[in-house]
Amino acid sequence: MIGPTGAVRVMVATKPVDFRKGAEGLAALVRETMKADPFDGAIYVFRAKRADRIKLVYWDGTGVCLFAKRLEDGEFRWPKIEDGTMRLSATQFSALLEGLDWRRVQCAKETPAPALSG
Repeated sequence: MIGPTGAVRVMVATKPVDFRKGAEGLAALVRETMKADPFDGAIYVFRAKRADRIKLVYWDGTGVCLFAKRLEDGEFRWPKIEDGTMRLSATQFSALLEGLDWRRVQCAKETPAPALSG
């Protein structure tokens, strides 16, 4: 995927939005409904009423980017529809974009390297 890399914050709007909106319209929703700054480097995820569509809006340092995807088969696994937002880990976000059930993804915990004796 062309887009953000590294450790990013991913915020999901849990309520469906009007998918006719473009980058500017979604950035306005980030400000108005999510009470966040669309230029803060986070990825903001939106869903349509149809569960097979997703849009992302994010700032890449030079401009606002819009990413849209429609699954050919199946649906994205969305959180329960309610007012508000939720945060996903980078691993959960990757699973969501692939159409997998992100709720089943467990983030691996880092274990310290064994001490060398000697």
